[in-house]
Amino acid sequence: MHPATGEDQEVTAGQTWLARDMTQIAANLAAVQARIAAACQRVGREPDSVELLPVSKTRPASDVLAAHAAGYRRFGENKAQEAEAKASELAHVADLDWVMIGHLQTNKAKLVARFASEFQALDSLPLAAELDRRLQAEGRQLDVLIQVNSSAEDSKFGLPPDAVPAFAASLTSFDALRVRGLMTLALPSPIDDEVRACFVRMQQVQTRLREQGVAGQTYDELSMGMSGDFELAIQHGATVVRVGTAIFGQRSYPAVG
Repeated sequence: MHPATGEDQEVTAGQTWLARDMTQIAANLAAVQARIAAACQRVGREPDSVELLPVSKTRPASDVLAAHAAGYRRFGENKAQEAEAKASELAHVADLDWVMIGHLQTNKAKLVARFASEFQALDSLPLAAELDRRLQAEGRQLDVLIQVNSSAEDSKFGLPPDAVPAFAASLTSFDALRVRGLMTLALPSPIDDEVRACFVRMQQVQTRLREQGVAGQTYDELSMGMSGDFELAIQHGATVVRVGTAIFGQRSYPAVG
């Protein structure tokens, strides 16, 4: 029997760490799903009426694979270049879908048109036109959600609630874009009533859009709620909750300077 070399020990340690990481991510996913089910039960909804979208931004491909092994296929990403690189790294996994949930500059539309299955942050006509042009060239279509600034914060992207119906109507000329619903980031507040007001506004916008009845558009999806407020969002009709930290842990960002 040959003694283990330093390289062998490093490989074994790495495999042990990866197995622990995968186990932890699977446990976190199960815990979040249990919270979703409990929140649904409190308001008389079916748990399967709410999709848990793991947000894998800044996380390594190994974390995506751990969640994939636990049964998840759709992953949320914020930055187009990071997402495209991750999609390329994991191209051998045939059933992964990438959902872009962050603000997109027009010059990055070509990246999203190549690989994303959904874009949840549409908030301008120039971006819609560029996405449509790039998608037409790729021979693809893209599900989109309109981003709404439900908190009226200057620091956030998205349309004011009152501007959404006219914007939605203007999207009918873009054949490659399939409007499926709305997305928002609520006010980051410890006061439930302030957060709840954002979600109520989203329900009101959804109602207005349904009354407007633009042909070819559906408004069934309400993507709202993150790690700190998704249970409250479920109370107000969320169909997609975007959860990162509660699944993958706190993110570490590179130091600036």
